[in-house]
Amino acid sequence: MSTTLTNTSRETDAAGAPKLRGSLGVASIVFIVVAAASPLGVIGGPVPLGIANGNGTGFPFTYLVVTGVLLLFAVGFTTATPLVTAAGAFFAYVAKGLGRSAGLGAAFAALLSYLALEAGVFGLFGPGVGELLQSYGLPELPWWIYAAVGFAVVSALGYFNINLSGKVLGVLLVAEVAIVVVLDAVVVAQGGGPEGFSTGIVTPAEIVSGAPGFAILFAILSFVGFEATAVFRDEAREPERTIPKATYIALVLIGVFYAFSSWVLITANGDSVVVERAAENSGTILTTTTEAYLGALGGHIIQVLFVTSLFACILSFHNIASRYFFALASKGVLARGLGSVHPRHGSPSRASAATSITVAVLVALAAVLGLDPIDQFYTWLGGISSVGVVLLLVLTSVAVLVLLRTERARVGLWRASVAPALGLTGLVAFFIVILFNLPVLVGESSYGPFSWGILVLFALAFAAGPVVARVRAPRDLD
Repeated sequence: MSTTLTNTSRETDAAGAPKLRGSLGVASIVFIVVAAASPLGVIGGPVPLGIANGNGTGFPFTYLVVTGVLLLFAVGFTTATPLVTAAGAFFAYVAKGLGRSAGLGAAFAALLSYLALEAGVFGLFGPGVGELLQSYGLPELPWWIYAAVGFAVVSALGYFNINLSGKVLGVLLVAEVAIVVVLDAVVVAQGGGPEGFSTGIVTPAEIVSGAPGFAILFAILSFVGFEATAVFRDEAREPERTIPKATYIALVLIGVFYAFSSWVLITANGDSVVVERAAENSGTILTTTTEAYLGALGGHIIQVLFVTSLFACILSFHNIASRYFFALASKGVLARGLGSVHPRHGSPSRASAATSITVAVLVALAAVLGLDPIDQFYTWLGGISSVGVVLLLVLTSVAVLVLLRTERARVGLWRASVAPALGLTGLVAFFIVILFNLPVLVGESSYGPFSWGILVLFALAFAAGPVVARVRAPRDLD
């Protein structure tokens, strides 16, 4: 961790707001946002669910569709980057394109989404650590004890310079991706599974079979976090070059990895049985498949790296949520103390503490109320995040189209209008799919208190935008 910038602890932006310090390059930002997507966690979680409840052996193709739509979104998102000089990702773009009130509404919605997801993943992390330790003969303990230990480590890392988190996430990400790549290579080298190579990914009848809308739901959730590249603008080297490059690289890496690895998982089990196996053992199919091809040692490694993948996901979203707190405070929306920069580490230390406190309250409530950590706590908060992130992608797409309407001569019709419009069309379709399937996502048979509650939360978040804009009179958000 560099300490050579101690004399620049009072750096400010053009509007006089304090700026964070860091020297993140393309690779570091890619590590952070890809870790947020939790590649191993996706292959072990949403992928089996997408196979079982979505379109079966055609599920890998769904990742290609979602990747294509998000790349279209990225064309406009990255083209508009030079026009949005403030860190803050979604809300900075929305504020620049649609006005301060809409920008603040987007900011509150984003903060709600990322805090919910960070807290919710502790509902997976705690039980995951417990199961891992029990497999080695340790006694069973409440899930929230393990969650508390992980919480303490995440909070400590969030206090320091972002470069430290970037290094930790880099190591964890390489490890979790490596084991899946080894499994992929072994299956392919052996000529596929018991039925050879799966053909579902190229068979139209399989791609549209079952419930393709539900498949899209799980696929889009697998990408949550990629858009956070712009959150780290202040801590990036040459942000106008670094942010666009990191966005494209992260999207392509995530999309190709998910599509190929889900295809290999299907191949390794066989087209005729994989749907049944995924339905019966969605939480263990990755481990059992790894053991079948890499032996017991491979299975143990997968178990360990699944837990570290969840930790990396939590750490990434902690950093993202902290920077939303920081950006809002530095603009005068929240208490200005949260917008201070640590004099030595150049980190949003107080904003990180606010994030930790919020998450601690949510996890503590889950423990006190006796919520099931996976079926209730994670599921409910994951539903909040899924609605929020896709809604924000839609709004950002609209804002980008507005921002670039006068830039067509400079950047070209494709980058200014065509690609962003196509991306917006796809994202609106995704949002409709999520709304249609939201009750199932949060464990309800139809729209009930939790489904409606999520929609009400976001309605309140956006309604607060114009109110806060008038009462707090924040400086320009863009």
